[in-house]
Amino acid sequence: MNPMRQIRIEKVTLNIGAGEPGEKVDLMKELLERITGRKVVKTKAKRRIPTWHLRPGLEIGVKVTVRGKDAKELLKKLLAAVGNKLKRSCFDKFGNVNFGVEEYIHIPGMKYDPKIGMQGLNVCVTLERPGYRVKRRKVKRSKIGKKHLITPEEAMEFMRKEFGVVVE
Repeated sequence: MNPMRQIRIEKVTLNIGAGEPGEKVDLMKELLERITGRKVVKTKAKRRIPTWHLRPGLEIGVKVTVRGKDAKELLKKLLAAVGNKLKRSCFDKFGNVNFGVEEYIHIPGMKYDPKIGMQGLNVCVTLERPGYRVKRRKVKRSKIGKKHLITPEEAMEFMRKEFGVVVE
């Protein structure tokens, strides 16, 4: 196989929306740090929504990005939490994968913490091929050709081969 056509994991992003500022955001931050062992970033509200008592700048969620070998190991755990099954709707038109883990205690190795309670999280897996750097570089940025983009079918096949995922 052409080495430029091989698909790889660029990053795995975990995201929890607390929905309200305060102590809950700090607990979610602690939870993500426990799951990944990485530094977590708080996300802020961008718009004012008076009915939810939100205004720009309030910290309402947390996220963390994991890359490299750690991303692959983490993804194996997260897929085990959903029973190695994904729906077709989890794959977008660019071949990225998004799914939710209903409760963090389903992740192997995680124990229930009464301080945190029951909490779920979103998982976003970004897939890429060699050569995708051209869309991110600073000098002479360019688009990725149509034939080089990852289709949902290719992403499903990659997930089947690499992680033994069943696509329903």
